[in-house]
Amino acid sequence: MKFGHIEIFVKDPLRAKEFYENILGFELVEVQNEKFVWLKLGENLFLLRPGKNDLSANEYRNSNTGFVLYTDDLKKTRNELIERGLEFKGTDGSDECLTFSDPDGNWFQLVNPDHT
Repeated sequence: MKFGHIEIFVKDPLRAKEFYENILGFELVEVQNEKFVWLKLGENLFLLRPGKNDLSANEYRNSNTGFVLYTDDLKKTRNELIERGLEFKGTDGSDECLTFSDPDGNWFQLVNPDHT
């Protein structure tokens, strides 16, 4: 087996697409049937699909799932994301593990894997 794609459930995929494209820098692959948004980051394929996300958590460590994004320059990537409008919400126990969530409450961590 291997992973095919990752599905992220959001209230409104077309609205969420703006966050993933404009702030995180994901590449739009396709909008399918005006409600399924296919995105790509590196070699990874993501599907934003309509769903009800009732698992809200106020911090990364209390979330049900976390997406970990790697960068080779944490400070530079952090500053670029802030300039695009991202608001970081703390760390996951280390200043080298920055956390944030998308508008639907899905949690992410940004790290440099060589420094954690």
